[in-house]
Amino acid sequence: MKYIILVGDGMADLPLSELEGKTPLSAAVKPAMDYIASKGINGRVSTVPEGMVPESDTANLAIMGYDPKVYSKGRSPLEAASIGIKMQADETAIRANVVCLSEEETCYEDRRMIDHSAGEITTEEADELIKAVQAAFGNEYRTFYTGVSYRHCLIWKDCPDFTDFSRPHDIIGRRIGDHAPVNLSSQAFWELQKASFDLLNHHPVNLARAAAGKRKANSLWFWSPGKKPALPSFEEKTGLKASVVCAVDLIRGIGLCAGMNAPITEGATGGLDTNYAGKQSTAIRELETGAEFVYIHVEAPDECGHQGNYSEKIKAIQCIDREILAPLLAYFKQTGEPFRLLLLPDHPTPVYVRTHTRDAVPFVLYDSQKEKDSGIRTYCEQSGFDGGLYLEKGEDLLTLLLEKDL
Repeated sequence: MKYIILVGDGMADLPLSELEGKTPLSAAVKPAMDYIASKGINGRVSTVPEGMVPESDTANLAIMGYDPKVYSKGRSPLEAASIGIKMQADETAIRANVVCLSEEETCYEDRRMIDHSAGEITTEEADELIKAVQAAFGNEYRTFYTGVSYRHCLIWKDCPDFTDFSRPHDIIGRRIGDHAPVNLSSQAFWELQKASFDLLNHHPVNLARAAAGKRKANSLWFWSPGKKPALPSFEEKTGLKASVVCAVDLIRGIGLCAGMNAPITEGATGGLDTNYAGKQSTAIRELETGAEFVYIHVEAPDECGHQGNYSEKIKAIQCIDREILAPLLAYFKQTGEPFRLLLLPDHPTPVYVRTHTRDAVPFVLYDSQKEKDSGIRTYCEQSGFDGGLYLEKGEDLLTLLLEKDL
């Protein structure tokens, strides 16, 4: 038996008037998702515990079977692990986005958060900016590392206390000074951000982006600090050799910290233009070379939700269906090997809200050996309700997936 979890990050949404009351998930043409929903177990799951922030680290830890209340130490240390950073006990990892701020204001505090992803800047462009940042602000205590696209990492030895940060994707369109840290110990981060604007706004990379009609990555934005992570081995926990297939450092970092294999898929960007087919091929290669469990994560729907773009979110969902799920089903049909597949978002990212919410998400669990008519014809938010099953704890999903008798 092989086991697959396919996560469409942020796929779940709310009904939209532009879609005549449908959600992007229910409006999307996705025959493979609808098929497994019609033949599988449908339900809803709360992936983010009460009182915790609905972030992807929290939700994906839960889906992988790790209680976020125990193991969530912030997303940045997990991203650092993916980048290959060997953290020490006296070091703190901090997410360092390159963001797009408005330029017309003279005071940094009066600028507005235009785009948390700086127009989904390429990793190659961002690398030049991070190198400039390291040259200007790096020292024996602070080191900046390039991640993927807009997502980067600062490692700070003997770091000042930094707890009152704002997530940049939560304040799009707002005056940033209204979301500045208030604790005295956090002021060093704000001052670094201010200095980074002066450095980055007229950097050649950003001047070239502006000339091409693209958004600048003209400021750093710090958030989600954390210490060195420690996760129990997934193989020791489940007895299964596991792999994670993803584009973003956060998910890869979780996999590495859990002892999973984490291959790189060429062309996997974390955006709408990601290499969907490449992820499917990578997953099959892992299955054919010893993996018994593969966790496939696709960031694209989440990014479209943050951008408030429902049409591109629909495209992302359809690409997941056509280029990942359908070929996987065809592969197993050809080989005849039994498998179970769990499909779900990690959390909702509604296009009207443009950030994550804590609402329960719809899942479907399909077992190739136990097909039965569920009475459901469309996988969407409503199918989770219609399935009738509700899991209060996200980590119970893995238990359900691995249960001998469904």
